[in-house]
Amino acid sequence: MKVFLIAGEASGDKLGAALMAGLKELVPDAVFDGVGGPLMQAEGMASRFPMEELSLFGIVEVLPKYRHLKRRIAEMARAVTDTKPDVLVTIDSPDFCLRVARLVKAVSNVRTVHYVAPSVWAWRSGRAAKMANCMDQVLALLPFEPAYMQAAGMACDFVGHPVVAEPQASASETASFRAQTGIGDAPILLVLPGSRRGEVGRLAPVFGEALRPVLAAHPAMRVVLPAAAPVASAVIKAAGNWPGDPVVIDPRGQTNEAAAAQKRAAFAAADFALAASGTVSLELSAAATPMVIAYDMNWLSWQIMSRMLKTDTVTLVNLVSGRNTIPEFLGPACKPAAIAAALNDLIGASDTRAAQTAAMAETMQKLGQGAEPPGLRAARAILSGLARPGPSSLGKHLRRRHRPRGDSPLPDPAAAKDP
Repeated sequence: MKVFLIAGEASGDKLGAALMAGLKELVPDAVFDGVGGPLMQAEGMASRFPMEELSLFGIVEVLPKYRHLKRRIAEMARAVTDTKPDVLVTIDSPDFCLRVARLVKAVSNVRTVHYVAPSVWAWRSGRAAKMANCMDQVLALLPFEPAYMQAAGMACDFVGHPVVAEPQASASETASFRAQTGIGDAPILLVLPGSRRGEVGRLAPVFGEALRPVLAAHPAMRVVLPAAAPVASAVIKAAGNWPGDPVVIDPRGQTNEAAAAQKRAAFAAADFALAASGTVSLELSAAATPMVIAYDMNWLSWQIMSRMLKTDTVTLVNLVSGRNTIPEFLGPACKPAAIAAALNDLIGASDTRAAQTAAMAETMQKLGQGAEPPGLRAARAILSGLARPGPSSLGKHLRRRHRPRGDSPLPDPAAAKDP
């Protein structure tokens, strides 16, 4: 079985690696080609070019790279049609991946699968119909998403969110982290200003100023910053201007396993968190860490995107649980004073923390906590799609080898309600 995958973000690299592991478990002779990061490469892919070339966000931010990205789109489409894989799996990064899929579909019958449904429930609802022109199947991370994709004419499987399969730090690992960093029993405020340079550049100064009134009110509080490797130097430089002598966790020079274990320990040890908007809210939810979310972007990008938003929240814990318990400060609202006030309320109000804890637990349950790992479930969904009658040369073979194994332990997507 030949699988061509394209991922453009660190989160996509995680998804791709888990999917590849699942496919290898079900189809041991599976071979992989495409673009991915270190995790996908560790599972057996030789990436055709560095994944970081695709790690761009925001309309204005993409413009200077447009010509280069356009060349990469054509290059990837040619690679797919030349190698003739059994399936093309594109992972998130829809602005790049869907353009590749359209070119592929225009000249071939390669089956196409997109992993991570676009947030059509939040903005740009027309994306689902456009996707249906080039995608045969979508793998959804959120339980309410399949209905939107199916309404546009695509097969869609809810496969669970990868955060539910991530290991959590033990009590001994948490205690060791506190001891090694010299924090001891002091309360910890985890600060996460993003994993892209643009995010850190915009958010770090705001977050640093927001800390001043918080630390003034809670002088025993310690600030911990787990930095993503690509922005570690920028985070260290920014934290040098922050109050409270922050502890920066620098993953550079560590193995992936050691860096991940240290990050897990920091999340588990934290009493509170201030984080950029994104999937990190689910990582905090898995660790049951109460949080405040804030985000800002280029002014023009915000003006365009904010007019397209269809929901009153973008925080996934709020969306999945159906309860707006996580305060968020987006765009023009991303100001130090407002963020500091929300943090002080979170620290001082037990009822606020209790409401967040209940919403986080509900979110994890709805995302498939305790069920089959999402990567394996995604692999089953792809094989099931290939086994359906159609042009795939693997269809007959896979129908024989990979029949469904009973009922799914995850929630029935058809029963899910819109957020």
